[in-house]
Amino acid sequence: MQTAYKLHGVHRHYDWGGTQYIPQLMQLKNDQNKPFAEYWMGAHASAPAIIDTDQFGSIALDQLLQKDKSLGNLPYLYKILDVASMLSIQVHPNKSDAAIGFEKEEKAGISLTASNRNYKDKNHKPEVMVALSDFWLLHGFLAPALMQKRLNEFQPFKGLVNAFANDDYKNLYQHFMQLETADSDAILIPLLEEAVASVKNGSVDKLHPHWWANKYYQGVVPSAHVDKGIFSIYILNIVYIPKNHGIFQGAGLLHAYLEGQNIELMANSDNVLRGGLTPKHVDMNELMQHVLFKPTYPAVMEGAPINPTEVNYPCPVSDFGLSKLAIKAGESYTIHTQSIEMLLVMEGQMELQGQIYQTGEVALIKPEQAISIGSSKGVLIFRSFAP
Repeated sequence: MQTAYKLHGVHRHYDWGGTQYIPQLMQLKNDQNKPFAEYWMGAHASAPAIIDTDQFGSIALDQLLQKDKSLGNLPYLYKILDVASMLSIQVHPNKSDAAIGFEKEEKAGISLTASNRNYKDKNHKPEVMVALSDFWLLHGFLAPALMQKRLNEFQPFKGLVNAFANDDYKNLYQHFMQLETADSDAILIPLLEEAVASVKNGSVDKLHPHWWANKYYQGVVPSAHVDKGIFSIYILNIVYIPKNHGIFQGAGLLHAYLEGQNIELMANSDNVLRGGLTPKHVDMNELMQHVLFKPTYPAVMEGAPINPTEVNYPCPVSDFGLSKLAIKAGESYTIHTQSIEMLLVMEGQMELQGQIYQTGEVALIKPEQAISIGSSKGVLIFRSFAP
């Protein structure tokens, strides 16, 4: 009986994606210079992976899960991302709030495909990422002292200092986001002018909010209607993640990916509440109900060694787990699966049950197996599983 399958994921061509990284990883031509933003490895109904099977031929993973009950279910979606342009400021609801929000919109008759739909399903969307390159993201509110310093540091923010009295994160954020456009523009336009000048004269780098405010508007200050999400760049932590380091993001955390390539593993959900830096729907009232208004102290993970070959990235959820395997040339390593697992080859090549997997290729493994992984050349693998 077949216990390991080759998996073919689905490319997603969102406009914020880069054009080189994913095609090069998978030896694909991109003559049209299309954006390759994400590579999905999962059973998500909108883009299920295709699995090569002896029994059914090539079949969509969601269909295979229905036909072969021994596989169990797949509670996560596994991805590779290439972030060239900044993603929207966003937050994800917890599971109980997602269920409530979903039922409310169902009763209101809002179509699942409507642009103003907030809840596409009843699930939460915690996520872990591991950087495949230098990576930058926005991740939770600044600590109180840093926030006070930030508000006093920039002249356009002077009028907002009192809104943060007694370290009131909710009051500060709500106050700004509910300003009339003319009033927010009066703050953000001079701020952007300063940002553009700072980048031009080389006085700031990627750990400074001016860098990203300038990047979002590509060095051109709009005359009006500045996206209020620019404010979040200044009040959230800008976090740098080195290659092979990671970070976890749970419900209620205001965040946004800024730049770089990463692996992302998340619960199966499309529930995103946006807070700007996007032309998409922003529902401020709904957003405010789900943001955790407290400081965040970013915890960048190096990974915890299980043994000399495998490093685990701890995730405080039951939906998924992630580890990294580094197998030396001529050696082998045995894994014991409890759930469906995916083995993504990021460097080198993997030998598995007589089949060779090159860089960028993926094996799907059945639950309750002992599988020996070999490599004649050495291999770096990212392993996804459900704990």
